[in-house]
Formats: sequence, C-alpha cells, structure tokens
Amino acid sequence: MKSTDYKKMKIDLLAITRNPSDFDKETHNIYKSVAIMSKRSNQISSELKEEFVERSQEFASVADNLEEVFENREQIELAKYFEQLPKPTILAVNEFEDGEIYYRDPDSTEIVNVNKK
Repeated sequence: MKSTDYKKMKIDLLAITRNPSDFDKETHNIYKSVAIMSKRSNQISSELKEEFVERSQEFASVADNLEEVFENREQIELAKYFEQLPKPTILAVNEFEDGEIYYRDPDSTEIVNVNKK
C-alpha cells in the first residue's frame, strides 16, 4: 500500500464553510457525493491508523527499563505528528474537490473519475 504524506499536502486544517451545491456538479446528487466522501474518509482513517500502529510497534516493550523515558518522548513525538495531520474528512473533501477520487456506481458498469483537471 502506498503511504501518502498528508503532512506535505497544502490543506487548510480547519473546516471551512462550503456551498453544498458545489458537491453535486459531478455526481448530480449531493447525497451520492457525501457518501463518496464519507467512504474515502473512512479509507484515509484506516490508512492513518495502520500507519500509526505500524510505527508505534517499535515502542512496544514487555519489560520496564531506564530507556522508558526516552521511548516515551518518541511516542509523544509520534502522537503529536498524527494529531497535527488534517482530519480524514477534510482530506476526503479536498480530494473530492480536486477531482482525485475515483468511484464506481453499483447501478452501472461505468467507473467514474471526478477529475476536474
């Protein structure tokens, strides 16, 4: 699985007000657009969770030792890194607006690219 560096992406970390009618331009259905963004948000969340678990495995130790304070600092830095990332919902909305999401309509056999570029 390709790991995307969400930290380097130019995304506003705060939620901003958007015009809901902008989301139905490609799908012609705002509810379908929201469902697509929701599923993509869940995918991003899963990717971030897997990456966090993978990177935090190196800190797992069974025995207490003197290096625990040093390891604890590294764990805190790792947690801060993931806390500073944009939320998966904001990332999904940004990807949808930039046309970077591909989706398949189960009612048709066509794969749709929401690509505005």
